[in-house]
Amino acid sequence: MKTVVLVRHGKSSWEYEVSDKDRPLLERGIRDIHLVSERYSKEAIKLQMAFSSPANRALHTCMIFLRNTGFSLTDLEITDALYDFSGESVKHFVRSLDDSLEEVVLFGHNYAFTSIANDWGDQIIENVPTSGLVELKFETTKWNQIEKGVTSKILIPKQLRR
Repeated sequence: MKTVVLVRHGKSSWEYEVSDKDRPLLERGIRDIHLVSERYSKEAIKLQMAFSSPANRALHTCMIFLRNTGFSLTDLEITDALYDFSGESVKHFVRSLDDSLEEVVLFGHNYAFTSIANDWGDQIIENVPTSGLVELKFETTKWNQIEKGVTSKILIPKQLRR
């Protein structure tokens, strides 16, 4: 079985005149990813590898999430393949993962993550919000055979704040 966890970056700021890759998280984005990662860390986490977009907002989200879940930063890889908004590059990346990996977490962007969650999961998600988490499980032993799986978990910050 293969598991991929998609975590969309936290709410970011448009206040500064910086490139898209350099946009920082807002305080709300920081609070929300703490909330999501703390909830997720209560699960039986077996993640083997983490991958992040190099964008500041995604990488900052990734660092908070990994620290809160006790995940080793030595098992983190930053890749341009996740700085993708359509989802095609992310899908190609996932399908090219080493088959020795069973459970991975990806930190990236929308529309890519909403598209992938809907294409590969069994639930329709209108929008994966900032700091949102979607876990997908697949009955296969090979990443390149991923097609349709099961949406096994959805964590939305707005719902966790209630």
